[in-house]
Amino acid sequence: MIVDERMVTYINSLDRGNTPFLNELEKKAREDRVPVIRREMQSFLKVLLQIKRPRLILEVGTAVGFSTLLMSEYAPETCRITTIENYEKRIPIARENFRKAGKEDRITLLCGDAARVLTTLEGPYDLIFMDAAKAQYIHFLPEVLRLLGPGGILVSDNVLQDGDLIESHFAVERRNRTIYKRMREYLYVLKNHEELETSILPLGDGVTLSIKKQKQDG
Repeated sequence: MIVDERMVTYINSLDRGNTPFLNELEKKAREDRVPVIRREMQSFLKVLLQIKRPRLILEVGTAVGFSTLLMSEYAPETCRITTIENYEKRIPIARENFRKAGKEDRITLLCGDAARVLTTLEGPYDLIFMDAAKAQYIHFLPEVLRLLGPGGILVSDNVLQDGDLIESHFAVERRNRTIYKRMREYLYVLKNHEELETSILPLGDGVTLSIKKQKQDG
């Protein structure tokens, strides 16, 4: 936990929840140990979607489609979402969840390695949600920036690695050191990229909120 657990529990106790379908989908995903975005991240996305009101959303990392459907529920009805998933066993589950929710006409699910799929897409997207393999964020970034329109928002979830990022490299378990190194690089690039303005928030397991700067006239 990067935020006091009692504080998180209190904040989440105030949450009104989602639609019955989303509540049941979240419950099933947690029972099956499928990673879904945390309650505080859900609230954050709902507010962000109301502020931004995106027309086109790109999601990198579908899992069983919970976050996809959450965004579809709280974005404008005219919004269209493209989502990418590489884990074959979860793809049919996500498709079935989109069908059950009656949202298959608003969601396009693309199968395969995001590094390849991203190169086939054309933007601009108003909002991109990054929630895939954490060690790959830095490799996805060039294509993500190409696809993000001026004034567009990039949200990256789970960037603080349960607090490991502030530890010494030698204090991190050997199997996690690649993620540690690449995520620190990713955060540095986001904070120092000339096209972006980025805030790192200690929300959930850490989230970055980046906006692609619009070109100034003259």
